[in-house]
Amino acid sequence: MTKKEIVKVISEEIGLTQLKTKEIVQKTFDAIVDTLVTDKRIELRNFGVFEVKKRAARKARNPRTGDRVDVEEKYVVTFKPGKEMEKRVRNLEEEAARLNAAASQPSVSPPAASAPPPAPPSPGATPGTPSMGTYNNGSYSSGSQHTP
Repeated sequence: MTKKEIVKVISEEIGLTQLKTKEIVQKTFDAIVDTLVTDKRIELRNFGVFEVKKRAARKARNPRTGDRVDVEEKYVVTFKPGKEMEKRVRNLEEEAARLNAAASQPSVSPPAASAPPPAPPSPGATPGTPSMGTYNNGSYSSGSQHTP
């Protein structure tokens, strides 16, 4: 989902114009970034905690050439989801597991409907011998023949 889509959904829900909603959403994002820069941490209840941490310098490997490279220390933003978010995401996992379990179960077909009683034997058929149809002039007739 993009910021534009978020703005559209929120504006439809609360009845503001998309322009005004976009301004509010952008101000919210700006406030989060400003707080991270100044305070290094922002906690949003039932959502999560954003925090600025220093990642130490380290040795890495260039995946293309395989050469060792030095990576300098740098600041990164980390996010730890809140309890409410964790709970809702976990419910997604559990629902997906239930759907996968249901899909992997062999499907139980409903009981077969009783077959119609067999047709009476055609005249001249031998008792106990199934009657066979005939193929005549490009059409199949099942047991009884009639001439036009």
